[in-house]
Amino acid sequence: MSELWDENPHAAAPADLADREPDEVLRKSSAGTVAAGIFTSRIIGFVRERAVAHFFGVGAHADVLQVAFRGPNILQNLLGEGTISAAFIPIYSRMIEEGRAEDAGRFAGAIFGLLLAAASALSLLGFLLAEPIVAIFTPGFLDDASKVAAGELAIDRYRLAAQAVRIMFPMTGVLVLSAWCLGVLNSHRKFFLPYFAPVLWNVAIIAGLILGAHLIFEPGMDVRTLEGVTSSALSRLLFAGFFGALIGGLLQFLVQLPLVIHVLKGFRVSFSTRVKGVREAIGAFGPVVAGRGVYQLSSYLDLLLASFLAAGAVASLRYAQMLYVLPVSLFGLSVAASELPELSRFSKERIGPFLRRLSRSMNQMLFLTVPTLIGYLIFGFLIVGAIFRTGSFDLNDSWLVYLVLAGYSLGLLATTMSRLLQNAFYALNDTKTPAKIAVLRVVVSTVIAVPMMFLLDRYSVATTAGFEAGADPLFLGAVGLALGATGGAWLELWQLTRSLRSRVDGFTLPWPSVKRMTGTALLAAAPSAVIWALLPAWHVALKALVVLLVYVFIYFGASHLQDAPEMHTWSGRVQGKK
Repeated sequence: MSELWDENPHAAAPADLADREPDEVLRKSSAGTVAAGIFTSRIIGFVRERAVAHFFGVGAHADVLQVAFRGPNILQNLLGEGTISAAFIPIYSRMIEEGRAEDAGRFAGAIFGLLLAAASALSLLGFLLAEPIVAIFTPGFLDDASKVAAGELAIDRYRLAAQAVRIMFPMTGVLVLSAWCLGVLNSHRKFFLPYFAPVLWNVAIIAGLILGAHLIFEPGMDVRTLEGVTSSALSRLLFAGFFGALIGGLLQFLVQLPLVIHVLKGFRVSFSTRVKGVREAIGAFGPVVAGRGVYQLSSYLDLLLASFLAAGAVASLRYAQMLYVLPVSLFGLSVAASELPELSRFSKERIGPFLRRLSRSMNQMLFLTVPTLIGYLIFGFLIVGAIFRTGSFDLNDSWLVYLVLAGYSLGLLATTMSRLLQNAFYALNDTKTPAKIAVLRVVVSTVIAVPMMFLLDRYSVATTAGFEAGADPLFLGAVGLALGATGGAWLELWQLTRSLRSRVDGFTLPWPSVKRMTGTALLAAAPSAVIWALLPAWHVALKALVVLLVYVFIYFGASHLQDAPEMHTWSGRVQGKK
């Protein structure tokens, strides 16, 4: 990013930007800055999940936590970052590019007002209708009261989840406004803070759990082993975490406000649709919400179907998705988020530079996504154990989460590439095509997942992995849901590619680069796997550190010897080179 743009967010980009060579254009991108913010947030997110795993493992309480976050998360995804990126950033970025800072400020104020009204109304409805919402999302929980009475289940997940949703919905309304801050700051090429801000949310949850454990558990109880802790105490601890999340949501929004106020000109909150640009944004907003709604429908179906599986299926999805989403966010989102404002600045007549930027961005993203995919498939069990194996999270839990992660990972390349292609359509002012394709993705995912989940739920994790089952065996049904998601992801990529080719002549996916990167990753994985097999009986975290360091070192070393252009691009981001 040039010093002029960094110091003056309202300065227009040089007129010849779109005609520059791809390398020079890429040096102006801020993917590394986005990645740094996301990486910091994700690392703290893993600390949060390790705390959750320690206290709740893969079981009934963890199922409640997943439902409590998933339900209100629909509101955040419908009105939050993805929708803001498609409906707000392209219009706002063009206004800034054209030197219309006052118009941009008024436009941002109107969008803020409309988001505030929508988020407030939906948060209130979520609070009032918590019980029906939980019943719709997880109908399998409705029988929990009878299971508790029969001694088959320790807690009534339906009752606890309904109470939790009443706390989570107001939190989500605040996070929607935080996404508006992200849209403003991204448009001004200020990427780090909005992607770093979720650190505060994660820290607040961790603090809630730790403080809650000290206040709720009996004096002298060993917090490391949790021996003797009651289900009632764990239920109260859950709510300590939920209140921490509410406070963290407020902090995430408030920490961005000073910088937002600094970059905005002519800003004032309004609820008018007559402000210039608002109706255009609403026109784009509808299809995007529909598309995001389809994705949320897919998430809802996963949750609904998992609620009919054995206890722990819902929780295993949460832990696996935490790892699966990491490369999607860190590599896919970092590139996609930084590229959308830049791609939006190209006119329809400049297809050549548009394609060059899109192609180089795709390669930049795949350079780190491909080795992550190989690493998850080969070393996933080691990674899961290193991050989550503590307290209540045992060997049984590790195997289930690893197998679910492997199922999701098979679709990792398709998901990350699709994210960038969606932004390419948004930059071309086409929000309808990605939405239509998303519908097809959900249908295919569900058709694959339903028979697979019920088939695999007949088999226990212990029997499959070859060890003795504990008192509460876990089953493989959640793996079927992950495989369904993978099938849908590849179909979506195929359809997005076909549609973009019909609009932009010359577009192709970089399969030769994928082949090269896969070969390099497998070359790095072979000696790393041998070292894993030869290591003594160390702690799983230490084993993971050694094996993964060797894997990363060989991958980057081999890429350096190949003079891979993507490696130079990412190293330039890290070192802050122009």
